Amino acid sequence: MANRVTTALVTGASRGLGRALAVELAAEGVEVVAVARGEEALARVVDQIRADGGVAHGLPADVGDPTSVHALAGAAAAVVGPLDLLVHNASTLGAVPMPELMATRWQDMERVLQVNLLGPFRLTQAMLGPMLLRRGGAVVAVSSDAAVEAYPGWGAYGVSKAALDHLMRVWAAELVDSGVRLITVDPGEMDTRMHADAMPEADPSTLADPAEVARWIVARIADVRRMPNGSRLAALTPQVTL
Repeated sequence: MANRVTTALVTGASRGLGRALAVELAAEGVEVVAVARGEEALARVVDQIRADGGVAHGLPADVGDPTSVHALAGAAAAVVGPLDLLVHNASTLGAVPMPELMATRWQDMERVLQVNLLGPFRLTQAMLGPMLLRRGGAVVAVSSDAAVEAYPGWGAYGVSKAALDHLMRVWAAELVDSGVRLITVDPGEMDTRMHADAMPEADPSTLADPAEVARWIVARIADVRRMPNGSRLAALTPQVTL
C-alpha cells in the first residue's frame, strides 16, 4: 500500500467506518488527514493513530457546509502536500426515526443532499486538479445498498447515495484516460452508531465490524489503479472475506 498511496484524506473520520479507515490506512504507512465535525472525537482518532506509530492530522470541518471546502482543501495540502487518495465517507441519515418521503421535510432532504452528495462533489472538484496534473490518484465514495434498492423510509438517504454513485460514474467516464480512478464502495451493514440510529432493532452480532470492512476496503484500494474507472465494489457482510 505505502508504495502506491502515501497521503489520504478521509471524511467522517471520527467514528464508525471513517475512523476504521483512517486507522487502517495509517497502519499501512499512509499519512492521513482525518476530517470530521466533532473536534474532541477527531482528536482521539488522531491520538490513537500517533500512539500506534502512524502519521495523522485532524482537520475539523463540516463537508455539508459549502463555505468550508476550499479552506479544507488548502489546509490538507498545507499539511500533507498532494493527495493520493480522497475518501468520501461522511454521511447523514437525515431525520431519525427516518420518515417516508411524504413526511420528509424539504429542509431535511436538503441537508442530506448537502452532506452526502454536494459535499463530495465540491471536495472532489477542489482536490482533483493536482491529481490530474500528476496523472494519478484515487477518489473513493462510500455508498450503500440503499443506492440500488428502494427501502421504505430510506428515501432521502437512498436518493443521495444513488446520486453519489452516478456522480462518480459520470466523473469516471469524463476522466477515463486521466490516470485518476473514481470508484464507489458499498460496505454493507455494519455495527455503527449510524446503523443503530437507522435500525435500532437490529442485532449487532449480525453486523460486520467496521475494522474488518476497513481492512477489506484498504486491501482493494491498494490495487485501485488496476480497477476499471467507475467500478462499484460491495463488501461481504456479516462475514467479510479478506
